[in-house]
Amino acid sequence: MLNVRELKLNPNRRVIIISDIHASLALFTRLLEKVHYTPNDYLFINGDLCEKGKNSLAVVRYVKKMTEQSDDVFVTKGNCDILYRYVFEENEAILSYMKKQKHSILNEMLEEKHQSLEDFSNIQQLASFYKQHYKEEIEWLESLPVAFETESFIMIHAGIENRPDWQETDEDCALSVDSFLDKEHQAEKNVIVGHWPAVNYRFDNECSNNPFIDSKKRIVAIDGGNQIKRDGQLNALIIENNEYTFQFVDELTDERKVKKDYTDLTHRVGTVTWPNYEMRIIQRESAFTLCENSKLGYKQWVKNEYLVENDKGVYCKDDLSTTFLSVKEDEAVMVLDANQPDYILVKKSNGLVGWVPAGII
Repeated sequence: MLNVRELKLNPNRRVIIISDIHASLALFTRLLEKVHYTPNDYLFINGDLCEKGKNSLAVVRYVKKMTEQSDDVFVTKGNCDILYRYVFEENEAILSYMKKQKHSILNEMLEEKHQSLEDFSNIQQLASFYKQHYKEEIEWLESLPVAFETESFIMIHAGIENRPDWQETDEDCALSVDSFLDKEHQAEKNVIVGHWPAVNYRFDNECSNNPFIDSKKRIVAIDGGNQIKRDGQLNALIIENNEYTFQFVDELTDERKVKKDYTDLTHRVGTVTWPNYEMRIIQRESAFTLCENSKLGYKQWVKNEYLVENDKGVYCKDDLSTTFLSVKEDEAVMVLDANQPDYILVKKSNGLVGWVPAGII
């Protein structure tokens, strides 16, 4: 059975839920400031404190201290928070991961003690190092529950199995199941998850990294793709008076003003995301090509410069918005790609990501 902690919350107090910080301490503290977090709020952090970003240890220590200072800060573990288990289980694959993934809590621990992988003759010695020097941090991470259940929602990192006794979900599934919104569950309340970037569900919708709420399926996906998507963000889901709102922060810096109003009349929406990159060309235009996404069967207008053709077929070379946006004069937008002819890829303050004509920015 999963380690699930049941909570009774005061319905008159605000709930803030953040997921997938991924070692981004500066973003996390900025987000807390943006939502005006105070000790009067309930703060939930839904796993993946670690990996991808540069400050895994700092985030773990910061959040650990928050839980020590307040009984109203609740943290679950995510799949990225338990990589030490691979070392303790003597799984040699973790060594290849550490060599490839420089920004890992396991590497940070070595660097803090002026060590490197080359200083250890075998994985058993490496395990002894972590147990000796980072016992406190590891024991805290291991002690975190897999889920919290309140009267109105379940918070779990990746998802639950489709069974009435969802508490019997396998822990690997709870921490690592992909694309949970495409699945079903039998819990009679909202299941709030991170792990799988919400933008991945928007192949046929306006492109954004904002939380995705499916009231029919009772699933709320809040992973903003922080440190994974180039336009990714760190989301805060806010529950107040039984209403859901959100705020976000990101690391984009190239802010520019719109010169004049522009209204998109094409109504083209969509997003290309991993792993659905294969395309079938339908119609070529000067700036964009209408393609059918081979795996999804959905038509998407892909910027020509992002299409790659080889003997294996036609592919979009990266995650990419296929949404076209309307903007207002003097509106501030963040520029993601201004290097292509005719159109600029931007992100609006409401989180929407898409293309606008180059001449209006």
